[in-house]
Amino acid sequence: MDKTIGFIGSGNMGQAMINGLLKSGIVGNENVIASAKTEDTIKKVSERYGIKVYSDNNELAKRSDYLILSVKPHKHLEVMEDIKDNLKKGIVVITVGAGITLEFLKRNLPEGTRYVKAMPNTPAMVGEGMTAIAVDQDFGKEEMEEILSIFRTFGRAEIVEEAQMDGVTAVAGSSPAYVYMLIEAMADAAVLQGIQRKQAYTFAAQAVMGAARMVLETGVHPGELKDKVCSPGGTTIEAVTTLEKEGFRSAVMEAMRSCADKSRSMSK
Repeated sequence: MDKTIGFIGSGNMGQAMINGLLKSGIVGNENVIASAKTEDTIKKVSERYGIKVYSDNNELAKRSDYLILSVKPHKHLEVMEDIKDNLKKGIVVITVGAGITLEFLKRNLPEGTRYVKAMPNTPAMVGEGMTAIAVDQDFGKEEMEEILSIFRTFGRAEIVEEAQMDGVTAVAGSSPAYVYMLIEAMADAAVLQGIQRKQAYTFAAQAVMGAARMVLETGVHPGELKDKVCSPGGTTIEAVTTLEKEGFRSAVMEAMRSCADKSRSMSK
């Protein structure tokens, strides 16, 4: 890709994206630039990734073909006000801020600026992110593929309608927290059965990762995969019965409903 990708904000998510881009090889170090507030962060990010890091967001805006706003949602308006007179012609501004809507971008960016809403999740930090992307403008097929390719360097990416983004928050954005709770509970139960704590976390985490890969790579329905593990009168169906009795699935669904409702209330 012969485009310059700029990142305003060099925190954990920004660095996860930068790392994925550079590891993938779809762009060279000279085509990735960033900005940061402190001299310490500027030096650290520059040395770690071998890229140019600016202290001035406007320098970034002048040079970027794709400009990713990787700052906290409450900082978006301040950043856009600061850079609006220095955006490169033809630039595509991409937000990864929770609650930031396409209408908000349209309202606060100069007329004619193109913009995209993206929602990656924290597993992007280990190259296993899931990103949802929404647009309300016309992008060419090649350009849309370029945008998707940026986010696919650190996981998977799918295009969705913006109205679906609150559901995406529940199923992907916030869900790593639910899975961490599941792993922790599984490990505690393993310790109760006499397994050493460190091994318990390894067994639990690997089992969850393996099960997820089975769903993604086989294309088999999760219910069918579950059935294949449940032998008649066996240990697994006994555990599944207990989970059903304790409201496991309804608890997950209710948690996701409340998560999506909260996401809707935060949108601006």
